[in-house]
Amino acid sequence: MITRLVTLFVMLLALAGAHAALAAPAAPAATAAPAAPAHIESHLTRAHLAGQGPFTWFGLKIYDAELWVGDKGYQPDQPFVLELRYARKLDGVKIAEASAEQMEKIGAGTAVQRAAWLARMKEIFPDVKEGSRIGGVFLPTAGARFYLDGRPLATISDPAFARAFFAIWLDPQTSAKTLRGALLKDAAPR
Repeated sequence: MITRLVTLFVMLLALAGAHAALAAPAAPAATAAPAAPAHIESHLTRAHLAGQGPFTWFGLKIYDAELWVGDKGYQPDQPFVLELRYARKLDGVKIAEASAEQMEKIGAGTAVQRAAWLARMKEIFPDVKEGSRIGGVFLPTAGARFYLDGRPLATISDPAFARAFFAIWLDPQTSAKTLRGALLKDAAPR
C-alpha cells in the first residue's frame, strides 16, 4: 500500500512538473536582425542594417534614418543604402533645398555643381507625408538611385553628386554628428 502511495505521489509530482513547464512563459527569443526590403537586397550582397537614428530640427522629429550595408560593411567606395522614413509632411522642393544647403555646408562640389544638383533634386524629390520612405542607393561609379516607398523614383548618373549627397549624413563634417554615429554603429564587414 505504501509503495502504491509513493508511486502515485511520484506520478503526481511528475505531472505537476510537466504542467508547470507547459504553463511557464517561454524564454524570450533572440531578436533577429531585420530583413532588408527587396529594393535594398537588390543592390547589396548580404545586406544588414548598420545603424539607425532620428533626425530632429528644433525638437521636431523630421525623419528616422537607416543605413544598410553589404557584407563588406560601410566603406566610402562600396554600395550602401540610406533610407529616410519621414515623420511629417514635407514639400519635395524644400527637401531638395535643404539637401543643397547641407552639401554647401560640408564644402561638397562647386557652386555650379550644387546649382545643377539642386535643379535635378527639385525635379525628382516628391512631396512626402508621414510614413513615406525615400531610399537612396550609393553606386560608387554610377551615381545614385532613389526609391519612394520601395518603388523606383529616379537615377542621377553622377558619381560626384552621389558622394556629395550621401556626405550630408556620413561625412565627418556633417551637421548631424549624432545621427552619423548612430548610422555607423554596426557598419563593420560581416
